[in-house]
Amino acid sequence: MIPEQVKNGIPFYKPKSEILKKYIDGYYFMSEKEILQSNRYWSFPNNYCIATVCQNAHVISENNKISISSSNHKRLASDFYYNNSFPVEIFYEKPRNEITVYFKPLGIHHFLNEIQFEVHKDSLSDFMPYPDYLPEMEKILNMENEAEKLTAIEHYWLSKLLDKNFELFEPVLCDIECGTKISEIAKKMNISRQHFHKLFFKNIGKSPSDYKKTHRFKSIIESQKKVKDFTGLSYDNSFYDQPHFNKDFKNLTGINPGSFFKKVDTKDSNFWLFV
Repeated sequence: MIPEQVKNGIPFYKPKSEILKKYIDGYYFMSEKEILQSNRYWSFPNNYCIATVCQNAHVISENNKISISSSNHKRLASDFYYNNSFPVEIFYEKPRNEITVYFKPLGIHHFLNEIQFEVHKDSLSDFMPYPDYLPEMEKILNMENEAEKLTAIEHYWLSKLLDKNFELFEPVLCDIECGTKISEIAKKMNISRQHFHKLFFKNIGKSPSDYKKTHRFKSIIESQKKVKDFTGLSYDNSFYDQPHFNKDFKNLTGINPGSFFKKVDTKDSNFWLFV
């Protein structure tokens, strides 16, 4: 299978299965033998839920920074990140054997009977959604052949697929992405704005306003491939003026638009800034 992108020298694969493509954006494998472009990078806001498993690693997540170091104990560090609304610094002491999977909005619900997104948190540590999750991830991590890993990871997630229907909630995401006011969506659903906020967080793992901001950020990246001047970008993405655009952009990335587009390869669907 040909990778869709290469991040930090690591291939990023889109699912081969047509079924999985509906729910999973892609995944990558890291090896402890990798020579990384950089051990430190910035990850920017996205609307994915991300499951990652690292072999013999110690992971510390705090203050918008994730540090991955070696562990003297044979163990799997398993984490699940959902409220990805701010730039996060990622630091590897050195490469680890790792599997990381990006689930599309609502995607994780098609594999789990229930998941509890906690308010005021952005991740779940010691993530073990099924009894066989960590043993099976370890088997895949120990495979030498990349093609075997790709086949195994898809087979695993296909085996966990649940028959769920989100036809009632999917239009809500479309409304949010189209810029419809949150109050109007709540009114359309005949519920209070507060109730809508709770319902949205329960399903997506972040607030509707954060989801909207992050989606608009992704739209800006797509627009920039055609519209290079920032004044045009600001108006194309419904900003009142360019200063408003610059301020919101810097809040989401930590840097101004000019620096971002010079330093970040925006051809990727997930944006990393290596430092």
